[in-house]
Amino acid sequence: MLQYDIKNFKMKTYFDATREFSTSEETPRTFLEGCLEQINAREPKIKAFVTLQPDEARRAADKSSQRWANNQQLSAIDGMPIGIKDLLETSDMPTQMGCEAYKGFCPGNDNALVSALRNAGAIILGKTVTAELGGSHPGPTKNPFDLERTPGGSSSGSAAAVAASMVPVAIGSQVGGSIIRPAGYCGNFALKPSQGGLHRGERQTTSMSTHGPHAGSIEDMWQVAIEIARRTGGDPGYIGLQGPNAPPKAIKPSRLIFIETEGWSLLDPKSREAFNILLSQLESNGITIIKRSMSHLVEQLEQTISNASTIANSITSWENHWGHRNLVKNAPEGVSQRLKNVLAKAELMTPEDYNNFLLLRRYAREAHKFCASVADATITLSCPGPAPLWEGDKDETTLAARPTGDPIFNFASSIIGAPCVTIPMLSVNNLPVGVQIIAQREQDAWATSLAKWIYEKISPVSID
Repeated sequence: MLQYDIKNFKMKTYFDATREFSTSEETPRTFLEGCLEQINAREPKIKAFVTLQPDEARRAADKSSQRWANNQQLSAIDGMPIGIKDLLETSDMPTQMGCEAYKGFCPGNDNALVSALRNAGAIILGKTVTAELGGSHPGPTKNPFDLERTPGGSSSGSAAAVAASMVPVAIGSQVGGSIIRPAGYCGNFALKPSQGGLHRGERQTTSMSTHGPHAGSIEDMWQVAIEIARRTGGDPGYIGLQGPNAPPKAIKPSRLIFIETEGWSLLDPKSREAFNILLSQLESNGITIIKRSMSHLVEQLEQTISNASTIANSITSWENHWGHRNLVKNAPEGVSQRLKNVLAKAELMTPEDYNNFLLLRRYAREAHKFCASVADATITLSCPGPAPLWEGDKDETTLAARPTGDPIFNFASSIIGAPCVTIPMLSVNNLPVGVQIIAQREQDAWATSLAKWIYEKISPVSID
């Protein structure tokens, strides 16, 4: 188990390593070997990966090393070892989606994102554990900082692999909170792009899903995202993620909206205290924090997202049940009871119900758009305190409601389709708690710049 000291803990970063490729003996191959050493040491307990292909990775790293030696690298991420959430198709590895019904499934195709990474010279080292079909039924992955706790979900393996320095970047996906929450629990940087900002390839079944990187540094996070966007663009009908080819420069925010979301009232006292101290530090540095009592537009936003969890869960349940109902019908023993329960609730919905929730989502998006005149961005927690303990289900009649943690702080950004960046700014009882910056749609680079300034200029807060 790793020890979390927020002021001194550093994860593996490829951005820093590439600076030494021309001046030292460091190469993509030696960097890969360092990753494999960490995997060999930590994977038996953490269980972040479903599949690994070290031999193929070594061959790819040798080719990348030669390109860097000849100054012919394909991109800034050429040679970077990356983990891919096991929801996304890979031509050379199974795609089992954390679901028994798909055990051994080998589609033989690369997801658009995976294809873009290969084109940029990145090394697909393995597939990371996901909760079943990207839902709430957990896999075996443990939190690197407390093996009794969840790493979050559904991108559990990606979050844990990065936190444990097994890889500098791993790809996650989010519908409700599956990128930002596990990153917050594991002390990672992560980007949940604007809705449609990164092409999802075959993963087009739900209207709020996004793909995004977990990373050990904000530089690696951005570099991977932009290299993907340069090659695939966005989802059909969407503008792809925009921004500089190099990591955006830090920019000091002048005004930040603090949204409480539904989760604020559920927050434990220590996490609340830590976050309030952080807000005070921002104010001491000349940044105005705007709360709902200070602006009718912020009050309107708070009202439209006050039931964001119901909106998000209802929309996603309706969309998912059409995609999964045949799976339950044809392979009932291959799916969990937890998934069956979710789909059963969706069967009670009507098209009118779905349409009404879409209208509520539209109102929230409009309310957030109006807030562009109020502040540079929005700030809130990435997760409701430290990762919770997870002892497993007792039996199928007493299933835990949130085995991978509560996405209560993530639903708002998901329903408005906004980009958000989480940064490791808080430590509570020696466990990570992330803070997220939410910008307007298509302002992914802006969110990254603001988050970078906060991370570099504001002292992290630790409360035991």
